[in-house]
Amino acid sequence: MKSRIVFNVAALFFLFTTLSWAETITVITKENAIRESPKFFAPVKAYVRYGDILNVIGRQKDWYRVKFKNISGYIHKTAVEKRTVTSYETYTTSTTPSEGEITLAGKGFNPQVERQYRSNHPKMPYDLVDRIEKYSIPEREIISFIKNGGLSEPQ
Repeated sequence: MKSRIVFNVAALFFLFTTLSWAETITVITKENAIRESPKFFAPVKAYVRYGDILNVIGRQKDWYRVKFKNISGYIHKTAVEKRTVTSYETYTTSTTPSEGEITLAGKGFNPQVERQYRSNHPKMPYDLVDRIEKYSIPEREIISFIKNGGLSEPQ
């Protein structure tokens, strides 16, 4: 019984020590995918959003192998920012991004900037921009286009 208590205490100590020094990365794009393999058009295992924190398992060239909500896979380095977690409290506390961070993530376009552009360029067809932003192509069609066109991923 006593050895079991010692083992449990040691296991908890190891867990908290591991969490306190875990390497993490933070998603800096509006939305991105965790993929099965380190390729841009590999099947998607999960989607992540701006501000999500991912645990780094490893690295393969320009790709991080990550774990997020019990799902492991790959995400490209351009979609994340490297951070180191220094305490369990930091690990478990999520923060809401500021308006400035959200604006930066969106490349500087927020409602105030959009209003100013609209007033400075009244003939610009902003409804087309809105339609383009909402336009979505299913991933299977993109993959089909790439294969049929003989395209390859960057090396």
